[in-house]
Amino acid sequence: MPGTFTTFYVLAFDLDDRNQPVKAFEPHAAASVEAAVDAARNLSSRHAGVVAWKLESDPVVGEEGHPEVLFQAGRVGDFF
Repeated sequence: MPGTFTTFYVLAFDLDDRNQPVKAFEPHAAASVEAAVDAARNLSSRHAGVVAWKLESDPVVGEEGHPEVLFQAGRVGDFF
């Protein structure tokens, strides 16, 4: 769809002192689906949880779609 952009993100979670998932860092943008999923898989061995997702948006009309999860592992908190 013209004017629509797709952005891919990766985010990792660690556990806080109450054993709840918290963001390990702010979401990182990835170049493609494959890059996002590969990054999430690599991070999964070092964090309590990871998620990779895509988000479609149309900045011309100011619309943003709902996140579509591409990969998820472990304990994940709020990411969107």
